[in-house]
Amino acid sequence: MKRFFALMLSAAMCLSLAACGGNQAADTSTSGDTQTAESTGEKLKVGVCIYKFDDAFMTTYRNALQAQLEEKGYEVTVVDGNNDQAKQTEQINTFITQGVDALIINPVMTSAADSIIASVKQADIPTVIINREPTADQMAAYEKLVYVGCDAAQSGTFQGELILETENKGDINGDGKISYIMIQGDPENIDAKLRTEYSVKALTDAGMTVEQLDLQRGDWDRNKGQEIAQNDLAKFGDQIEVVFCNNDDMAIGALQAIQAAGRTVNEDIYLVGVDALDAALNEVVAGNMTGTVLNDANGQATQAVASMEDLLGGKTFAAGEQSIYVDYVKVTPENAQEYIK
Repeated sequence: MKRFFALMLSAAMCLSLAACGGNQAADTSTSGDTQTAESTGEKLKVGVCIYKFDDAFMTTYRNALQAQLEEKGYEVTVVDGNNDQAKQTEQINTFITQGVDALIINPVMTSAADSIIASVKQADIPTVIINREPTADQMAAYEKLVYVGCDAAQSGTFQGELILETENKGDINGDGKISYIMIQGDPENIDAKLRTEYSVKALTDAGMTVEQLDLQRGDWDRNKGQEIAQNDLAKFGDQIEVVFCNNDDMAIGALQAIQAAGRTVNEDIYLVGVDALDAALNEVVAGNMTGTVLNDANGQATQAVASMEDLLGGKTFAAGEQSIYVDYVKVTPENAQEYIK
């Protein structure tokens, strides 16, 4: 009888081990599939770091991100860096300590990219960087890292083309050159650099002569855009034919200064921005801005979520293939109404 029970116990243990082995094989067979909150049956945690909440474009972007992530069943925490890199670094470290499954980061400063990438790599957390692009060399340090954004050079080119498409190609006074002021975002930011460079390059590539009257840092801020334009209009007066702004918020501020100075956009001065905020689109429709460039926040949010899910599913990206771009769209009075929400 004892021998019988011993044999029964041995058989039961073998069946138990076989069952464990079967589970391991099943787990291995699903490796590499896209991992989402829906497919795992549990809420994966996603930390979202925004450089500052008080930014019109990033407000649209973060709201779209949060809505899409929550709709897919993720547990989402969105934090405000308040334009303070030290604060954002602390927030990233907190997310790492909490063991989030993925991070989406809009850096306060692109110069912090090396330390951000080193931190997420050490923690082995799939990460999507948005809006402010690190260099390809920086990105190559971690294969579970993707940048989602737009090609800022394209937005600058489109700004220049908006000026070239005017009746006099920007040369309002007919002196053979386009005299402009440039209200720049943050000169450290690659988007600001490229928009500044390529908006003017579009003019010179078309054979136009240009004259830069002023270039000032406006930090993406409406009030600073208004102040810079006001000071330049007082200093240069009718010499200013074009006002380039790296974003719409600064352009709206510049518009306030232009109107206060008694100038009329599209008659004796041109004004262009980037982002296609509703406030700017309304001004384009009304003829108070020459044009803007759609920075597709919803499209970028969709791509950021899709890229995050690719990373969660085990996909890695080779060096040089880690930047994913969403196209800008040139916005004029003819099509601006289409983009007003």
